[in-house]
Amino acid sequence: MKISETDILLIPGYGRTLPGHWLLRWRDKMASARVVSQAELHRPGRQAWLDTLVKEVDAAGKPVVLVAHSLGCILVAHGAHVLKDKIRGAYLVAPSDWDRDGLVPEFDGGDFKPIPRDPLPFPAHLVASRNDPYCDFERAQDFAKAWGTTFQDAGEAGHINLESGHGPWPEGMMSFAHFMKRLG
Repeated sequence: MKISETDILLIPGYGRTLPGHWLLRWRDKMASARVVSQAELHRPGRQAWLDTLVKEVDAAGKPVVLVAHSLGCILVAHGAHVLKDKIRGAYLVAPSDWDRDGLVPEFDGGDFKPIPRDPLPFPAHLVASRNDPYCDFERAQDFAKAWGTTFQDAGEAGHINLESGHGPWPEGMMSFAHFMKRLG
């Protein structure tokens, strides 16, 4: 499937996505990509975030592919049953483990936990790092298995964000291109 034939919805995680982050760079490189802007970035509520995502999906004029980072991955898992007929695929990067106590001192995960374990009803690919401070590698592998996604070991890449040196993240763009090709 060609990127130009889809609406790419980029789903950030907890907190503000800083300029230079790969997610924003992808938005700038792909004409059919747009960021799902959520309210309450530091006090997210699952239903409010899901309502915003559903609205964005409903507004799409082409098949939708989701690209999610961190808490955005967990939102996709929570919303899969609602979105199942409208999503062509999901590319999930560095899911954060909100079931872990004290993940972020300012936010305890709220109603995003427990993290769903049901298989996703659309093709998905999960990319995880071996030294992600927000999710142990084995836990990310467990998410991939439970959700029925393909899995990619990104090596020691931190949280795959700007702080871990992943502004452009060309390896991610190549991996995403392979995922899109797989969607045919």
